[in-house]
Amino acid sequence: MSFSDYRTALVTGASSGIGAAVVERLRRENIEVHALARSAAPLEALAAKTGCIPHVIDVTDRAALARLTAGTDFDILVNNAGVDRPKKFLEADEADIDLLVDVNLRAVLHLCRMVVPGMVARDNGHVINISSIAGAYNFGGNSSYHATKAGVSMLSNQLRIDAFGKRVRVTEICPGRVATDIFTHVHGDDPSIRERFIDGFELPEAADVAEAIAFAIAAPIAVNIGHMEITPTLQVMGGLQTARPETVRPRAPAPDQTP
Repeated sequence: MSFSDYRTALVTGASSGIGAAVVERLRRENIEVHALARSAAPLEALAAKTGCIPHVIDVTDRAALARLTAGTDFDILVNNAGVDRPKKFLEADEADIDLLVDVNLRAVLHLCRMVVPGMVARDNGHVINISSIAGAYNFGGNSSYHATKAGVSMLSNQLRIDAFGKRVRVTEICPGRVATDIFTHVHGDDPSIRERFIDGFELPEAADVAEAIAFAIAAPIAVNIGHMEITPTLQVMGGLQTARPETVRPRAPAPDQTP
């Protein structure tokens, strides 16, 4: 399946980072790209630069999404919009949980519900779900984020089953640390944040992720690239930790087994 088989794309979270890079990459293939984000100014700048069609919409606005998707048959859907509120789950805030579920998972579910049936009917389409290594690996302080990204991962698997027999491909992209503005969006616009997460590291750029997505889309029709982990060469996932308790409890004696 070459790019020439596709005409239209919808990219969420398109105003910066990976989303903006994907818009630019798809426009280079003469795809009509509908770029969706909340921030009007950077979206308009992206439209002026690339010729994409901007839509200032929050992905949690289901009615606006329905109006947009009802008017266009999308051949490519890139679910990229996402948020994070890093916090241990023991300190989880009700509003933070709702926000992560609404943006990271519920919006993806509804956009797939709105777009994928048309792909199936046309026997043509490609869904790109931007998940995260957090959907498969555990690290501290991001419990709600892990849960929502794991949901996106399972949805990607299930979409392939539900669309079985049709030429609808589903690719899950799982980035590790990428040099984007997401860290300042999450942790605040302070120079120390860039020093903590970006400066001095050898990290993939947003354009590198966009190229990986283009590779998956441009694969032959018989090829579905289902899952891609994109991490820095100098990043690994996992690790083993064993904690010492603050207080030592005496072991209870074994029960008497004498008959």
